[in-house]
Amino acid sequence: MIVRLLNHVATLVLAVGTLSVAAFAQTFPTDDPVIKQIWTEGMENSQLYPLAQALLDSIGPRLPGSPGNDAAVQWLLSQYERWGISARREQFGTWVGWRRGVTHVDLIAPRVRTLEGTMLAWSPGTEGPVEGGAVIFPDLPDEAAFSSWLPNVRGKFVLFSFPEPTCRPDEVWERLATQESFEHLKNTRDAGRGAWNQRFRKVGARRPTDVMSAIEEAGAFGILTSLWSEGWGVNKVFYTETRRVPALDLSCEDYGLVFRLAENGQAPQIRLEAESEFLGEAPVFNVVAEMRGTEKPEEYVVLSAHVDSWDAASGATDNGTGTVMMLEAMRVLHLAYPSPKRTILVGHWGSEEVGLVGSSAFREDHPEVMKGLHALFNQDNGTWRIDYLKAQGLVAAGEYFGRWFSKIPLEIAQHIDLDIPGTPGRGSDHMSFTCAGAPGFRLQSHYPEYRQYTWHTNRDTFDKIVFDDL
Repeated sequence: MIVRLLNHVATLVLAVGTLSVAAFAQTFPTDDPVIKQIWTEGMENSQLYPLAQALLDSIGPRLPGSPGNDAAVQWLLSQYERWGISARREQFGTWVGWRRGVTHVDLIAPRVRTLEGTMLAWSPGTEGPVEGGAVIFPDLPDEAAFSSWLPNVRGKFVLFSFPEPTCRPDEVWERLATQESFEHLKNTRDAGRGAWNQRFRKVGARRPTDVMSAIEEAGAFGILTSLWSEGWGVNKVFYTETRRVPALDLSCEDYGLVFRLAENGQAPQIRLEAESEFLGEAPVFNVVAEMRGTEKPEEYVVLSAHVDSWDAASGATDNGTGTVMMLEAMRVLHLAYPSPKRTILVGHWGSEEVGLVGSSAFREDHPEVMKGLHALFNQDNGTWRIDYLKAQGLVAAGEYFGRWFSKIPLEIAQHIDLDIPGTPGRGSDHMSFTCAGAPGFRLQSHYPEYRQYTWHTNRDTFDKIVFDDL
């Protein structure tokens, strides 16, 4: 029956995601030998560490259209081939091909300091080092004033972001500052952010990037931004819409330094050397691994995790952890349950970060899977143990969750909150399936710290993985 197959898959995925418990669990509520073998293989012979190290340290970030993303696709295929598991890549479109090179940015006056900066994705580079002053995007009354100001950017770097008044996280202020001091900070910051955004609206821009092309055409050397993630040393780093000049994200501290120097007439001078290469139109792929069902191959259970990432770090918790978790799940299933009744797929989706593109394309390209899909389990946030699972508004799913969890060792089940029926969730690849009426479920782990420190940040690196939980 279908519940038996899903018992095995659910147990496997949850076990791989909860290694913090003892390897010799004594709380099996079932004598099912497959479930016991899944537990033993996952706990005593885990390959998560070497898989994660190879993916995150050696291959690194996996920006859509980049050589790193291509390398990750080939690496996944080679891993499955080594284990004797059928896998294929499926092209779903093309993207802008782009290679990141070395970026070095320095403050050279009025004093010398090497700045912490990251070129935004798909940014043009420089042709060798360039030097220039830094100017703040000013508070102008209207579009005519903006046009009159534009000549001032020639040979300069334009400071494009609001300067945070503090780079100390709010939780520290709340713990250590007086209430009056903390309230003053928040009020000052909120007012400053609002006034900064108004600078762009007053010159006819709905968003700051709307004026970038004019600044490029006026001869600016580059755009300097900072998107602080409200934690120690972390910025969120995405992409640029510049086409001629580089755009950089500076750390909260260094951006504030350069901004204050410019604001106070102390003539900051910047030297930048940024390498990048546009590679033309690049194909993008999903990787799909498959264990064909022996009795009902036209019915499917799908494990889901996107493999692409932003590239300011190595994409460890978004979504290297999900990638290696599902890779390891398939390895263990292949050993413990090599002849499933129904077909088990793993979808390593491409281009999730730019709009759930790979998983949406798979949905459209494979109506036979959608027709026969019994459950999809998606993992895409963080490194802590799975502690929350909701039924995505599917009332009938509660019955199945109850059966699955009755087979799962207490060491796993005790940590997970079930939300039944819950509401449909968004923000990851399960949505590509639930919006088409399919039963897609998201395996979630602890969120607040992930959102602040690793999600889309310059600190999402291998060392952030908690392998005992993964």
